[in-house]
Amino acid sequence: MLTTVEGIYRNGQVELIESPNNNLLEGTRVIVTFLETKAVDLASQGIDKKQAEILRTSLATFAEDWNSPEMSIYDDYDAAKAKL
Repeated sequence: MLTTVEGIYRNGQVELIESPNNNLLEGTRVIVTFLETKAVDLASQGIDKKQAEILRTSLATFAEDWNSPEMSIYDDYDAAKAKL
């Protein structure tokens, strides 16, 4: 049986965002598939380069918290809320 979990590639290692639900044995083989990162076309959203620079600078203070594994719960907020 196949089990799929999401992860992030950082510093040469894959960090799992969630744990597999099964009782997998230590040393179980895995297949890793890299997905394309979804890029946002800022111009189509009415944001030019200067505005993007200002926005990036303004939000930089939140980067560490925003990128923490705990924040992944907000990736699909509606699904997480439905489980409560």
